[in-house]
Amino acid sequence: MTNDKQRILTGDTPTGKLHLGHYVGSVENRLALQDDYDCYFLIANKHAFTTRADRPAEIRQSVIDIATDYLAAGIDPNKATMFIQSEVPAIDELTFFFAMLVPFNRVMRNPTLKDEIRDKELGENYSFGFPLYAVGQVADILAFRPVMVPVGEDQLPHLELTREIARRFNQMYCGVNPQTQDKDYLKAGALFPIIEPKLGRVRRLVGLGPPGQNGELLKMSKSLNNAIFLSDDADIVQKKVMGMYTDPKRLRVSDPGETDPTRNPLWAFHETFNPDRQWVADQQEAYRNGKVGDVAIKRRLVEILNALLEPIRQRRKQYESRPDDVLDVLKAGTRRANVVAEETLQLAKQSMKQDYFTRKLAIE
Repeated sequence: MTNDKQRILTGDTPTGKLHLGHYVGSVENRLALQDDYDCYFLIANKHAFTTRADRPAEIRQSVIDIATDYLAAGIDPNKATMFIQSEVPAIDELTFFFAMLVPFNRVMRNPTLKDEIRDKELGENYSFGFPLYAVGQVADILAFRPVMVPVGEDQLPHLELTREIARRFNQMYCGVNPQTQDKDYLKAGALFPIIEPKLGRVRRLVGLGPPGQNGELLKMSKSLNNAIFLSDDADIVQKKVMGMYTDPKRLRVSDPGETDPTRNPLWAFHETFNPDRQWVADQQEAYRNGKVGDVAIKRRLVEILNALLEPIRQRRKQYESRPDDVLDVLKAGTRRANVVAEETLQLAKQSMKQDYFTRKLAIE
């Protein structure tokens, strides 16, 4: 592992296997960046407890599933560090300190939290840990002092909170002038960089189903049963695609002469995954004019998706046949993650004048 590269951090909460929305939203970026950056990929198992505390065995299996998906997708453990959140205690300590730097009502204004409360129908029946996880995500990131965080669009509010808390810490404990430009914080003596997000080429991949109550197509999600998983076999992909929703108005016309293919999952998927742009344009025109139907377009999509997923399936089979290899990768990555996070915590304590003793922590 080289240490002279700029660091990035991103991750996933283990609520099931990864799907195509994760792939275009973040995984593609991870694959592209792992050669040029010092990459840390977090499996945030503690965050899964915010809504599934009564299902610890499911969370444990999801950790293994996601790690296997990472490796199957092409994450190289010799280039990138994959690790388990709960085995890096410095993150918890930083969460507590960061929680003192942000008002509770600011946390609750986070639109991603509001959306989760609504979508999961939590009402007022969520644990204290549910809003706390927003600050926990800040600690997940800042514990590794990355310069960039590859994310999907729905995570941008969490990243803005991260930027706010980093500025607050740097100003309060490192003496950085509040007028300092974000890009100049480190030069001004800051401990934490003011991170930048890196969005995937598709900010929000729609799911396979019909629009929701507001008329908008819903994003791909396991909980909505509208996802194609990286681990789905060829027959399952075919079944899901052939049964996917299509706009009964063909391509929805927004204005005369204009179309909005994101209103039709079939074409949203072709625009995302079909590399033949001319074919897509020609077939959209034929589709609008009734010269080609759903079945032919869906069959082509099945071919494209299975071609994308087949190498991932083959690598997944190799790792599923050697489950101890997955755990070994996670153990090695978690060791490396602890070195970085412990260093960050020690530097933070020094800045806060709470560095009474030194300690060493290691994964056996």
